[in-house]
Amino acid sequence: MLTPSRSLSGCVPKKIMWHAADIAEKIRHAEGYQFKGPGIGAPQFDWKTFKPLRDAYIRRLNGIYDNNVAKEGVELHHGLARVLSPSSVQVTRPDGTAYTLNTDRVVVATGGRPTIPSEDEIPGASLGINSDGFFDLEEQPKRVAVVGAGYIAVELAGVLHTLGSEVTMLIRGETVLRTFDPTIGETLTKWMKHTGVNFRHGAHVKRVEGAKGGELTLHLESGETLTVDTLIWAIGRHANTEGLGLAELGVKLDEKGNVVVDEWQETGVPGVLALGDVAGKALLTPVAIAAARRLANRLYGGEKFKSDKLNYDDIPTVVFSHPTIGTVGLTEPEARKKYGDENVKIYKSSFRALYFSMIPEEHKEPTVHKLVCAGPEERVVGVHIIGLGSDEIMQGFGVAVKMGARKQDLDDTVAIHPTSAEELVTMR
Repeated sequence: MLTPSRSLSGCVPKKIMWHAADIAEKIRHAEGYQFKGPGIGAPQFDWKTFKPLRDAYIRRLNGIYDNNVAKEGVELHHGLARVLSPSSVQVTRPDGTAYTLNTDRVVVATGGRPTIPSEDEIPGASLGINSDGFFDLEEQPKRVAVVGAGYIAVELAGVLHTLGSEVTMLIRGETVLRTFDPTIGETLTKWMKHTGVNFRHGAHVKRVEGAKGGELTLHLESGETLTVDTLIWAIGRHANTEGLGLAELGVKLDEKGNVVVDEWQETGVPGVLALGDVAGKALLTPVAIAAARRLANRLYGGEKFKSDKLNYDDIPTVVFSHPTIGTVGLTEPEARKKYGDENVKIYKSSFRALYFSMIPEEHKEPTVHKLVCAGPEERVVGVHIIGLGSDEIMQGFGVAVKMGARKQDLDDTVAIHPTSAEELVTMR
């Protein structure tokens, strides 16, 4: 199996940063609950001290994973891999020497990496950083520009803004998260603006001037300029397939460089398989893990697992924005396109979580819960929620959607009171 080396970036350090930002919000909210004392209402975050503590935790996790792999008898080979054939892989060590591994199968799981525009596309683009570079920041930048409207852009912008940075988002459209249900993107964009995140709509960076690590000036195609301390590119990801020798073996790559696979993770070249982000579908860590487990079951689990494969439908996911988002299944436009307008019914509820009852009006985060139901039986084909606790709520409702729950099944479930989650089983 060809896999990339782990780095101090990804889901876990991002969630730790989100927790730090969440605590900052709680400290601000504490005044409403009549907490008194130094610092209440005005959190002061020490990024420079926090970063090495966060990184040390990630290194410890990596060490645990390494030990678990070793206990299972897995061999680790460090170097650059090139697939010579479906049964042989060349490994080039850091010192330039090479050797060949012989095997029965090759699984390509090299993942992807954040995309940054080339210097030809946007002069000075390399002065910016990507999401990996965010975790390398030794100090908190005062002024930040985030280019992009996807979940990574939203999460990083949210963390920085909540911790006190001045953040400007440069997006092409009117809302963030355009691939999500429109209700989600519209609600989050409105709230981010309300909290003080700056937006430049229809913005395209023409060139960047300045020095790496210093003040940067972004020149936009509109003729406007924006001066910041840090520029973060969050415009998508691309597969790590360069130099692997896959095309030479006849493995098909799409226009983005993703390995083309079928439902069994097969590439079409016998003995060569691919899974995870490198295959370009549902770019989420748990999806790669789930696909790998099922592939291992099918290849080595005997008769019981001979047909095991990952079903990529109804994969739940969350966005660690402020407030958090949870989503599973079809968006309203997707459902209407698939089933027809007359066969789709929408249930939606907007409210404020009880937590905000003691918080001043201008700081009360919105909560919106939306059910997308299809057919006369009103099968729940989509659940889209934004608001306090949405990240934890979604896992359970993801199970319900996967099992084919109907609206009546939710109605028949007794509510847990007082919670935000109960709204999903009490909507009429």
